[in-house]
Amino acid sequence: MDKIIIHHYPQSPVSEKIRKAMGLKKLSWRSAEQNRFPDRPELFAMTGGYRRLPVLQIGSDLYCDTQSIFRELERRFPSPSLFPNGERGLPFALSRWTDNTMFDLAMRVSFAPIAATLPAALVEDRARLYLGPDGDFKREIADLPHTVAQLRTQLGWLEEALSGDRPFLFGSQPGMGDLLAWFIVWFIRGKNDTTDRLLRECPAVLEWASRMDGLEYGHAEPISPAEALAQARSAEPAVIDSVDVADPLGLRLGTTIAILPISDTGEKPITGELVASSRDTVTLRHSAPECGTVSLHFPRVGYRMAPVGDAK
Repeated sequence: MDKIIIHHYPQSPVSEKIRKAMGLKKLSWRSAEQNRFPDRPELFAMTGGYRRLPVLQIGSDLYCDTQSIFRELERRFPSPSLFPNGERGLPFALSRWTDNTMFDLAMRVSFAPIAATLPAALVEDRARLYLGPDGDFKREIADLPHTVAQLRTQLGWLEEALSGDRPFLFGSQPGMGDLLAWFIVWFIRGKNDTTDRLLRECPAVLEWASRMDGLEYGHAEPISPAEALAQARSAEPAVIDSVDVADPLGLRLGTTIAILPISDTGEKPITGELVASSRDTVTLRHSAPECGTVSLHFPRVGYRMAPVGDAK
């Protein structure tokens, strides 16, 4: 079996979910550290320009978005499970809260107070990615009390969930739900006085965070982006015999499809031939001289997809 490669960078909060998943599943993996800025030529060649991290690579199959990564890790490595307490399905619903509303608040509270001290290029890039094409962290300062109040209440929901006799969100064992809450806490912990004050109000969350610290990251070894690209070029994509016959979009195998995040962040659509589909995911065939032919796996939730020419 081709080795697991995770494309990420150490400061990436979204990648932290997957690094902890590797620890939960006790897996060995190759760490392909990418630039913090979207200048990632090898990865862009493989993904057709997809700019979000992390990306999971196994041979010439690339899994974009943590929804797809979680599903593939569980399929290939079912034990220890990401759903050890019988909560299968529910964490994906939970992710729509943590990945969108809660992360949006956490990012604003973490970045806005310190934006003036960060590299201008980083601030500009993250403002466009997280706040939209006209995003400006300076405007966030004026609205910070409202944002803090919203995040404080939602951290309180985690505090309530963890204040009983369960050591983890869904029971006695850590699972995907914990990873989803963890990356928020990991991201804001130590960012500034405001985020630290919010966490001090949540002692059960802090105790749980100490347990989550113990999961570690599995066994990681470095691999360069160039080596990861070579691995994709030397492999063949997995054959998936799956078609969603009840697809509300009417997507047909063999059609060139364009995929774009629902949130307007100025990103360019990713295109490729649709080679497999299910209720949860779609798979596109993508080719480039640098990597040969690869498969790109995307979740349906959070993305718009349509035949090229119909995509908007």
